[in-house]
Amino acid sequence: EVTVELGRTKLLVHELLKLGQGSVVELSKLAGETLEIFANQKLVARGEAVVVNDKYGVRLTEVVSPMERIERLR
Repeated sequence: EVTVELGRTKLLVHELLKLGQGSVVELSKLAGETLEIFANQKLVARGEAVVVNDKYGVRLTEVVSPMERIERLR
């Protein structure tokens, strides 16, 4: 499973329960900051958000070395 992390935030339970359609959740990262790419919850690369054929994508700007990737996937 590959996951791209756009950002994080912490919400209290009562804040979470107030969320509804149209709510905006502010994340920790600034627009344009590097995104982190994980494989099986292990960091394998970093990149920037792009749009390809009306879909989101990630252009890799930094990739963990093959040996490090193997070690992190264990």
